[in-house]
Amino acid sequence: MSKIEVNTIEPQCGTTLTLGASGDTVTLASGASQSGFGRSGSVNWQTSIKTGDFTAVSGEGYFINTTSGAITMTLPASPSVGDIVAFKDYAGTFDTNNLTVNRNGSNIIGGTLNPVVEVEGQAGTLVYGDATQGWQIVEAATDADLPRPSFVTATGGTVTTVCTNFKVHTFTGPGTFTVTNAGNSSGSNTVSYMVVAGGAGGGGFGGGGAGGFREGRTPTCSYTVSPLNAPAGLPVTATGYPITVGAGGGAAPRGCSGSNSIFSTITSAGGGGGGGYGPSIASGNPGGSGGGGGAPTSAPHPGQPGGTGNTPPVSPPQGKDGGSGRTGAAAGGGAGGATVAGIGGSCTPAPNAGGNGGAGATTSINGTPTVFSGGGGGAGGATVGNGGSGGGGNGGTSPGTPAAVAGTVNTGGGGGGAYTGSGAAGGSGIVIIRYKFQ
Repeated sequence: MSKIEVNTIEPQCGTTLTLGASGDTVTLASGASQSGFGRSGSVNWQTSIKTGDFTAVSGEGYFINTTSGAITMTLPASPSVGDIVAFKDYAGTFDTNNLTVNRNGSNIIGGTLNPVVEVEGQAGTLVYGDATQGWQIVEAATDADLPRPSFVTATGGTVTTVCTNFKVHTFTGPGTFTVTNAGNSSGSNTVSYMVVAGGAGGGGFGGGGAGGFREGRTPTCSYTVSPLNAPAGLPVTATGYPITVGAGGGAAPRGCSGSNSIFSTITSAGGGGGGGYGPSIASGNPGGSGGGGGAPTSAPHPGQPGGTGNTPPVSPPQGKDGGSGRTGAAAGGGAGGATVAGIGGSCTPAPNAGGNGGAGATTSINGTPTVFSGGGGGAGGATVGNGGSGGGGNGGTSPGTPAAVAGTVNTGGGGGGAYTGSGAAGGSGIVIIRYKFQ
């Protein structure tokens, strides 16, 4: 390596002096500085974060942290044309603790007011033009100009983490799903949901209908969904969403219907009460799933219809119809479940056999395959109807052993029908919300 030591280099002729050849790199030694070359519109960003008032130097850029309070940046005094200063909101707090730009005697965009920067994530580059216009902003940006994934953040209910990247909020009673960050499409901005209404009580013979089952899976979630999935989740905003969890219907000669469950725009209807013993109360009630038909009190004991499911109608349907009571003798119909209709009372395989309740729907929204919204079984003099999978209660028999079984709590299962008298209560509903959080 050769070394030349001189104080001044001048061209031999003319006014142009060339350093290096085409393709070469001319490098200043570490710690050396240059002057007189002017600037190309760039700055040297300082590695020391500014946390208090300071005076800027031309050619430098500053990360400014106003987390602890507002900061004033004073521009250079007596600037020259081409002087340049840049700044960036380091912590995204300019909206709460502002940055004031002190003009220090020079105009800013032709005026004499000190700008106050109050936009979160703001960055800007100022260049001095002349005494008339002074400092002018030539580049500006915010954090929003560099899109990056943002994910839903929320509170409420019992919160668990499943499959590493997903949060599940489970509501077994009323509450509020509070979204504090709505996310964006690059991360997540929709949620999956399962809304199950309260199951109905069984009547004197007919099983209680399952609570309506509604589910929607957002494309950002990955789990095994039920057959009743709506092929989209729900978009959310940063607000609170009241949650209603429907109660199970009470036991009565004609079973009481369950109560609705609600999340955002999704309402699931309570199950329809099971039919009773007597001509005025023998038919099953309509609801999310229909109640099983009961029995009249006199010959010729015509079959009594089960209640209609998916009432009011939604798509995909939230439940199935209840089965009818038996023609010719006393045997209650099984109630409808989320995915299978209730079976009518019959004389086979034994006389006075109560009908089975319809099966519920299986979903893994909570991380484990779980069945919800099974219909209650019908009562029978010889054979009882079994409750449908998903919390449906078995029917009862004469003289009351075994007795009708209640629907399981927080499944939306319908209660079993009793052999005359009052059936068993329905199970309460549940609301589950799932979303990608990272």
